[in-house]
Amino acid sequence: MTHHVILGAGPAGVIAAETIRKQAPRHDTITLVGDEAEPPYSRMAIPYLLMGNIDEAGTYLRKTPSHFANLRINQLLAQAVSVDTAIKSIALSSGECLTYDRLLIATGSRPARPPIPGIDSDGVHPCWTLDDARKIMALARPGARVLQMGAGFIGCIIMEALKQRGVQLSVVEMGDRMVPRMMGPVAGGMIRDWCEKQGVQVFTGTRVEAIEPGAPLKVRLSNGQTVEADLVISATGVRPNIGFLENSGIACLQGVLTDEHLQTSAPDVYAAGDCAEAFDKVSGTTIVSAIQPNAAEQARVAALNMAGQKTALRGVTQINVLDTLGLISTSFGNWQGVPGSEQADHVELTERQAGGGQGRHLSLQFMGDVLVGCNSVGWTEHVGVMRGLVEGGIRLGPWKDKLKQDPTRLMQAYLACAQAQEAWSGAADGRRR
Repeated sequence: MTHHVILGAGPAGVIAAETIRKQAPRHDTITLVGDEAEPPYSRMAIPYLLMGNIDEAGTYLRKTPSHFANLRINQLLAQAVSVDTAIKSIALSSGECLTYDRLLIATGSRPARPPIPGIDSDGVHPCWTLDDARKIMALARPGARVLQMGAGFIGCIIMEALKQRGVQLSVVEMGDRMVPRMMGPVAGGMIRDWCEKQGVQVFTGTRVEAIEPGAPLKVRLSNGQTVEADLVISATGVRPNIGFLENSGIACLQGVLTDEHLQTSAPDVYAAGDCAEAFDKVSGTTIVSAIQPNAAEQARVAALNMAGQKTALRGVTQINVLDTLGLISTSFGNWQGVPGSEQADHVELTERQAGGGQGRHLSLQFMGDVLVGCNSVGWTEHVGVMRGLVEGGIRLGPWKDKLKQDPTRLMQAYLACAQAQEAWSGAADGRRR
């Protein structure tokens, strides 16, 4: 009998447990370890909870209370403290030890905690767990003054929820633009302009230097201003939750390093989701891609390998689609371009709309005649095509020059070049047969 232990009860852990049960013999044991008292839930659903669109049960990944028991998946409320791969043992915060035959590390991310005086004051919260959401909802009442630290991807999603709660919202971002890890200067600036038009006070290129406790909280900024707030939310990014793997012998860089089978450097140990560092076929390097679709696919592939079915991950790509107060922006692949390459090339198109409209922006990055990355703001009709071109590595041939003259012809380029590539690939397969 094989004992499969899964550390982490988020989407990756749940999908892995279900996949193993489907593939592995019924007598195999599956233990799903989570460190939160609630049933497994999706963090991505928390903004919808803040908006009031769903209740807490709406965040749960599986709606039937007996779901895991029916699949004979054992649930354990515990936190891993360390892993000893030599004896296949996990030390838990309770003082107990859990042994495994095969282990999946799916512990996700944890919020970054900026070293700011006063960060532990009452009324200062991250927005990461259901418990955080409860505390935020108690304070984020209509008219409340809320200051949010961070305007990255997660920060913008939280901002949308807070605005719908009717608060007076200020956002402080250290970068020179909003969503700096997803958007270039023009796109990030357009998102900032849009947010300000929606009544959000935005400070970019600014740090929170200190938070003075009290009611209200007094937040001192690096630009010399002090902002009063009834609630401060820390949304300054996340980090892979892998500190407990120190001295385990499991190789980690930014995340847990994995091969194409999601296996780590240790035998019978796999990783998936936000804590895993997997190969990105577009950039040609390993990356941590902290988005749920990648986590789900990594979990499926890891679980199949744990169940004895050798399966390779096709790769991960950085894919982000963001709705910021009704303004849709996207980022795919190497949106910043490939620095130092003689084959690197790019084109940008920006349409500013008079009278307070949202405007549109499109940036395409090429390597030779392949689209390797792109940014867009307000150009929703091209989202699927941009992803297809970047992920498919489709050679554009003469269509590259056409796109440089008119970047909006993405659909025509995709239809012409993708179909040609598929036809060529099919012919090549026929010759090999």
